Amino acid sequence: MMAAPRNLMGDTGRLLRDEENADEDDSPYGKKPKFERFPLNKWEFVAAFGVFFVFSTGLLCIYLTMPEAEYGKIKLPRTVSDLRMLKDNLGTYAKDHPAQFILGYCSTYIFMQTFMIPGTIFMSLLAGALFGVTRGIILVVFNATAGASSCFFLSKLIGRPLVTWMWPEKLRFFQAEIAKRRDKLLNYMLFLRITPTLPNLFINLASPIVDIPFHIFFLATLIGLIPASFITVRAGLALGDLRSVKDLYDFKTLSVLFLIGFVLICPTLLKRKRIYE
Repeated sequence: MMAAPRNLMGDTGRLLRDEENADEDDSPYGKKPKFERFPLNKWEFVAAFGVFFVFSTGLLCIYLTMPEAEYGKIKLPRTVSDLRMLKDNLGTYAKDHPAQFILGYCSTYIFMQTFMIPGTIFMSLLAGALFGVTRGIILVVFNATAGASSCFFLSKLIGRPLVTWMWPEKLRFFQAEIAKRRDKLLNYMLFLRITPTLPNLFINLASPIVDIPFHIFFLATLIGLIPASFITVRAGLALGDLRSVKDLYDFKTLSVLFLIGFVLICPTLLKRKRIYE
């Protein structure tokens, strides 16, 4: 007769514990799967939205200075065909209003680079098609460096939880590599910028998180983007022969970029070898 109450009490206790565990899982402080948790808290999200709003407002003001006839011709290219149409549509406007066009071009490029919007390679091709090699390279390197620097400071503000959430393993690898090369950091950063070892997007976001000084980041970006910019801008001169952006980086081109990068990183490798000896 006493066994039944003990079982009832045991079942009741287990039921209460299950309910408590369920409450913990449902509570906002309980652990949730990684993909269900947004990495930014409320204030970080507000800061990111505020920066985006300021940039967007400035870009809209520049856009409104254009003649109304040009509004329908503006479109961010996603394919080489889109780029050819954009070049034909904006060619006359770029010649008649060079200052306004360059201001709009630079603002758009920096905006895209800051907020990690894909398509800047098409903007680089457009610079070559409209301005030629010399002026095109100057424009592209200036905008890419300015946009990367803007992304660097934005990541310094809110980037740590975002990068940790998106690329945890890649961030750990990058941090370990930077720690081993502190004495020749500029050479290593130049190597990363010239070669496609790591995506530029990741480098822009992760650099402030792994404590790369801004002057090193800036110099490596300014100098390291020149070879790739030359390839892209020069290809923009012959858009008719370009079928896809994949054609820009064939085996020969990638080999040249890695050769340049290897020459730059040689001092670091030689110094490490002398240390181990």
